[in-house]
Amino acid sequence: MTQRVSHTGFAPIAQLEAYWEALRGNRLMPNRAEIDPRGIEQALEYSFIVERIAPGIARLRIAGSHLSDLMGMEVRGMPLTSFITPASRRQLSDTLEEVFETPATCSLELRSEAGAGLPPLEARMVLMPLKSDLGDVSRILGALVSVGEMGRSPRRFDVTRSALRPIVADAALPPAIHKDKPAPAATKKPATTPEQAFREPSVPFRSETPRQHAPYLRLVKSDD
Repeated sequence: MTQRVSHTGFAPIAQLEAYWEALRGNRLMPNRAEIDPRGIEQALEYSFIVERIAPGIARLRIAGSHLSDLMGMEVRGMPLTSFITPASRRQLSDTLEEVFETPATCSLELRSEAGAGLPPLEARMVLMPLKSDLGDVSRILGALVSVGEMGRSPRRFDVTRSALRPIVADAALPPAIHKDKPAPAATKKPATTPEQAFREPSVPFRSETPRQHAPYLRLVKSDD
């Protein structure tokens, strides 16, 4: 029997969500190759990566120790629905498809009912899509955190609530347009056309003997 109490509450969920958002930036989602375990050290034991292998079916490829403690065995290679009771497995399968296809992120609230050697257990799960190395949306980064005494394993959960959030890539902001006060229009010379460029400058006509200097006519009388 495993007696385990989480002293961090659901903080690992928030840490993993913040890490995914930071990697995503203004894209729809990060790539699987970008996930670095050193970036999620505080949430590593609760984290997992699943691969889509069929509609509504996702298999655990990587799983933290907390998930193995819940099942009482190594869980890599198992379907994610193994942690869910038969009554809620269809709901999780539909949720997985929506996360892959929309794409979207999803938060789920879970509850494991009390029984012999099984104290009531609350848990939360988060699902966030990733692109594979081939560029398709076939991976999910997630976390499963339970709070309280675990009791004997395996522990399976009912889905009591889920919140799906479609992802929208942030549109790139257009460059800022600065509207300054227009400066006074400067006097510009008219553009020179090719015809004008080949034209010789015109010279005003000027008489060789200006009128104002011309002598007046005089009548000369001669008696010779």
